[in-house]
Amino acid sequence: MDLTSLLVQVVSGAVGGSAAGAAAKNYSIGTIGNVIAGAIGGGIAGQLIGMFAGQMIEGWVGDIAGGAVGGIILTLIAGVIKNMMAK
Repeated sequence: MDLTSLLVQVVSGAVGGSAAGAAAKNYSIGTIGNVIAGAIGGGIAGQLIGMFAGQMIEGWVGDIAGGAVGGIILTLIAGVIKNMMAK
């Protein structure tokens, strides 16, 4: 695990989570919540994608894409759970 890659994944996840919250207002968990969920999702998914994709997605592009996708997914999952708990 490379610390620089992890940092890029966390930051891109935070940006992806923020964008997901802005795009899907019904599933937003607030600005700070979107950023935190996105950062966590970006770090986790970025590492998993790096392990499983291997050489197919390599370098900065893979780190940014994996982090952003992970951030979006975890933010939307958290938003769905929040909506289910509110009902």
